[in-house]
Amino acid sequence: MDRGVSEFKLRWLKLYVTGQDVEREHFLMLLTNEDDILVDSVLCYCKVDSGLKTVAGARKFVPGSKICIQPDINPHAHKAKSSRRERSRVQPPLIPGLPDDLAIACLIRVPRVEHNKLRLVCKRWFKLLAGNFFYSLRKSLGIAEEWVYVIKRDRDGRISWHAFDPTYQLWQPLPPVPGEYSSALGFGCAVLSGCHLYLFGGKDPLKGSMRRVIFYSARTNKWHRAPDMLRRRHFPGSCIINNCLYVAGGECEGLQRTLSSAEVYDPNRNRWSFIADMTTAMVPFIGVVYDGKWFVKGLGAHREVLCEAYTPETNVWNPINDTMVSGWRNPSISMNGKLYALDCRDGCKLRVYDEGTKSWKRFIDSKLHLGNSRALEAAALVPLNGKLCIIRNNMSISMVDVSNPDKQIESNPHIWENIANKGHFKTLFTNLWSSIAGRNGLKSHIVHCQVLQA
Repeated sequence: MDRGVSEFKLRWLKLYVTGQDVEREHFLMLLTNEDDILVDSVLCYCKVDSGLKTVAGARKFVPGSKICIQPDINPHAHKAKSSRRERSRVQPPLIPGLPDDLAIACLIRVPRVEHNKLRLVCKRWFKLLAGNFFYSLRKSLGIAEEWVYVIKRDRDGRISWHAFDPTYQLWQPLPPVPGEYSSALGFGCAVLSGCHLYLFGGKDPLKGSMRRVIFYSARTNKWHRAPDMLRRRHFPGSCIINNCLYVAGGECEGLQRTLSSAEVYDPNRNRWSFIADMTTAMVPFIGVVYDGKWFVKGLGAHREVLCEAYTPETNVWNPINDTMVSGWRNPSISMNGKLYALDCRDGCKLRVYDEGTKSWKRFIDSKLHLGNSRALEAAALVPLNGKLCIIRNNMSISMVDVSNPDKQIESNPHIWENIANKGHFKTLFTNLWSSIAGRNGLKSHIVHCQVLQA
């Protein structure tokens, strides 16, 4: 193509110099014939040479040059389309020297802690990591990483949060919590689809109870809006069943301060809908999904302790009063079909509910009593990489391998691992957290703790 254009330029100049108009026009017609195209037909002969931008410029270098024979054709229209196609054909590869599919296979194996740096390399890498394909592929291949996200209320009443990477044992900074939740009280927290952390409801110090719902995506590292709840409420109970968010009870300003209403959010339909009301209004302070039911324990309108169970298949609430709820303490968690709960304030002992005897039994004792201060109080119990993760107010973490048949710490010390003894807790950041929590135990504490995967 380049050679043909060059030959055309030379012959065209020769015809111009000799003034052979008829041969010149006949030659141009041959060149633009559909059966033998050497140049783009929308480019008239007076603009073939990039050095001759205009007819005036052509006259300066080629005596006898005439006006363009195709003045009504816009030479830029086809040129723009051609340039777009050309850009797509010459788009640089994700990694030079590798096909894109092989480059993606390499990039998805980069540790999650480095993903923010990957986004800064180039636009193609940024777009790749901004879509769902990249992280869906990591999840399908079993290389997605779980991080612990801790939401904490500081001594000044403000909400802050950080993520803990258990692989490298580092705390990672996160984008600030949106303003409406920076000082809110009693808001709920739950995780949908494994990577979306939802904050809902709560009480604004100035506006009162809220219906607002927002969520953070671990894949994009950004906050997004979601549809508001149907009812204003703060201090609600919540759970996840079949990747749907259930919310019940709580409080709201007005005559009926304690609520019995309940609703569910389906992310696939992006819609809230009411479900059956609880038999008694309550403010839940503990809840868990166990044996296909949602168990909720809380305080009624007269501050009496109540417990109910919700069955999604029948959409029915039933009051519960048995040994499971009587010995049920917070924090607790259902994992691999078993119900676990902590048995001491600092989380050094673990209990399990025995379905056969209908009673709670001692499961594991770490024999490492840390103390009874508010800073050392166990605030959350979450599943992390197949183990139970205990998080305390001073941001110390313990990992318990509940699947190991040997429950004796003496013979199997790895069954209970205190990450607080690891090097990451010797950093300035974690020492500062521990200092704040220790001196101001009543003013700095964990509000919510969740695990997100990406």
